[in-house]
Amino acid sequence: MTSRRTFIKSTAVVGATLASGIPSYSALPISQIFDHYGEVNWKEIRKQFPLKHHRVYLNNGTIGPSPTPVLEAIQTKMQELNAIGEYRGQEDSRNPIAELIGAAASEISMTHNTTEGINIVAAGLPLSRGDEVIMTSHEHAGNALPWLNQIKNKGIVIKVAEPARTVVENLDRINRLITDKTRVIAVPHISCTTGLKYPIKELSKLAKDKGLWMFVDGAHGPGSMEIDVKDLGCDFYASCGHKWLLGPAGTGFLYVNQDLLEDLTPQAIGAYSDTGWEISSDRVALDGLVDTAHRFDYGTQSAPLANGLKEAVNFLTSIGMKNIQDRVTDLSERLYEGLKQAKVELLSATEKESRSTMTTFKMPSMNYRDFGKEVSKEFRIRLVPESKLDAIRISTHIYNNENEIDAFIERVKLLVN
Repeated sequence: MTSRRTFIKSTAVVGATLASGIPSYSALPISQIFDHYGEVNWKEIRKQFPLKHHRVYLNNGTIGPSPTPVLEAIQTKMQELNAIGEYRGQEDSRNPIAELIGAAASEISMTHNTTEGINIVAAGLPLSRGDEVIMTSHEHAGNALPWLNQIKNKGIVIKVAEPARTVVENLDRINRLITDKTRVIAVPHISCTTGLKYPIKELSKLAKDKGLWMFVDGAHGPGSMEIDVKDLGCDFYASCGHKWLLGPAGTGFLYVNQDLLEDLTPQAIGAYSDTGWEISSDRVALDGLVDTAHRFDYGTQSAPLANGLKEAVNFLTSIGMKNIQDRVTDLSERLYEGLKQAKVELLSATEKESRSTMTTFKMPSMNYRDFGKEVSKEFRIRLVPESKLDAIRISTHIYNNENEIDAFIERVKLLVN
């Protein structure tokens, strides 16, 4: 791995950013992230991130800043490939992703983002005119548009579940929408609007009992909590590298249960999707597709980005996903309770089981856009116009600390008063 000094000198982008105010430091080896009591030293973890200190970053739900080992892994692979002339590399991140979510490597397709994985499923399932897909009214565009597109392409029908604030209510609302025409339940693991965590394990059982496919938009799952797709029981799970995994943009994955591989018809294939093909005067044929989810990723992909994603997963697993889940849960609960005391209108779930690392609220007497302008120099937040919420969303990760949470709560209290 290149040194921090070499890394800074070898990339103009990082150099320019450093000139704009990012502090210079040496990345701490993963082996030193634990103190002599075996506890994670979160202050040292924070030093791994080239985030500016004058503005608190509270928007991981949009983009998760990559730690220095990830940036170095991308740069190292870029230099290596340009030195030796190779170009493949997406395979390197497949095994770590599979291990992270409890799947087999054969069940992982490497994509460029969550939306690509969703499109593979929405377009690939054998749906016909009149078939129903159950979704929620709080979808990200990445999950909404691929399914809405199938209304035009296949004539499907979308049934809409309004989100509730408890597990029992959400299960009941979705169950009530199921008819003899329902084919798919397609919901987010965690909603992008209020951070509502859907009961995926229970929904997967419901889907299985009813003979339905269960698809999960997992953009906000991996990297924020422990995940085992086999335990969840879903059929398909799509996610990305650039949010909670803290990897580079342009990376993602789709989990396809091996038993359901043939349920999905690929709409796009290319090199490495096939088992053989020929176009000649004697024979024109596609012999077949590989018998894994690898059939859905094809052609030349970015080996440097794949290397960055692999390093991001290694970074998180070295800390320990249980440690990370506990840490971000503690920070989120601190924020939730503080905002409750600030007397804002909390839109996030009332029960802990349905809450996540994202908290959404509305100011009692202040427009959400005005609030955003007021705090923008101190805090990087996310405004939520989606679903006509007109709200404020805060999302934290392992680089945040209690002081930052408390500072934001105090800022809110001042504006409430």
